[in-house]
Amino acid sequence: MKKKSVLTWAVAITTVVSGLTACNIDMPQQTDSSFETMTVKKSDIELPYKFSARMKGQNDVTVTPQVSGQLMKICVAEGQQVKKGQTLFVIDSRNAQLELEAAQANLQAALAQENSAKLEYESNKNLFDKKIVSSYMLNNSENSYKQAQASVAQARAAVNRAKVNLGFCTITANVSGVIGEIPVRTGDQVSPAIQLTILSGNTTMYAEFSVTESIVEAMVQNSMKAADVEKYISNLPPATFVMKNGTEYPHQGRVTSLTGVVNAATGSLTAKVSFPNPDGHLYSGIQGTVVMNFAEKDVIVVPQNAVVRLQDKSQVYKVQADSTATAVEVTTEDAGNGKDFVILSGLNAGDKIVTVGANNVTEGQKVLFPEVKSEE
Repeated sequence: MKKKSVLTWAVAITTVVSGLTACNIDMPQQTDSSFETMTVKKSDIELPYKFSARMKGQNDVTVTPQVSGQLMKICVAEGQQVKKGQTLFVIDSRNAQLELEAAQANLQAALAQENSAKLEYESNKNLFDKKIVSSYMLNNSENSYKQAQASVAQARAAVNRAKVNLGFCTITANVSGVIGEIPVRTGDQVSPAIQLTILSGNTTMYAEFSVTESIVEAMVQNSMKAADVEKYISNLPPATFVMKNGTEYPHQGRVTSLTGVVNAATGSLTAKVSFPNPDGHLYSGIQGTVVMNFAEKDVIVVPQNAVVRLQDKSQVYKVQADSTATAVEVTTEDAGNGKDFVILSGLNAGDKIVTVGANNVTEGQKVLFPEVKSEE
């Protein structure tokens, strides 16, 4: 029964098709469509090189006291912008004031002693000229006068040292910048071994990063001399700083230095990019990415949809003369624009490759078909 039913349906379908053909009704025809392709060529492009960087102030100063004593006053707050010469901390100055007064008193006594020794020396010299006293007495008085002069010099130095110590009781900013963490509190006993804060001079900020090995190799291959480094740096493109949240800092920076020694462990050089910080938006310790656009000449650029990823390999489908596709392994580099790859190896200028639909191509598949001309 089943075989007869299938046969009956087959005869019926054949009859219908024959009838439609007899009535000059065109049946839909299957047509093969071509994949989109492109012929690769070499061109010039700017590639963004990205380096992980950490921001540092132009002058990051560790603030420590020069004298010991009780911290009487903290004049600033964490994160506060300060100017050079502004008072930051005040240490108890009473002992330093007493030391200054004692030193000044000792200086007055030394001056008096010097004056007496001077009078005695001048008197003995006058008597010696008149041959009333011996040379022994003259020499003794002269030595006493010189010793008194030395005592005055020592007393004057003690006064100056006491004045300096008194000045150390008021700690001021030696650069303009931003106050960091303040780990001490009013009333604490402080000494030169205790860090009060870090003052980050943030008028200009530096982003420090390691230059990639490819750039190092280029420098070595070109046999760059020390005298050429400055010229090389001046010709580097401007840099942009992108923060971790993706925000791009509005002011561009310039590379200011490259270390002269390659790190043996990483094979890289340390570079610094200087960024102006007029609004104080950059702080020491901020991490982000330094982006620099380097011009590359005569490179092959293809759309990302032409590259098929297979585990750790990349390949494109090259169109042969018979319109069939052959998988070719390539090495690529991101062009940084979100849509293209730079082909480093595997293709040559003039090769034709599949672009749109590359993920659906199989090895040896025909990908180009002649266009079907409609009959008029």
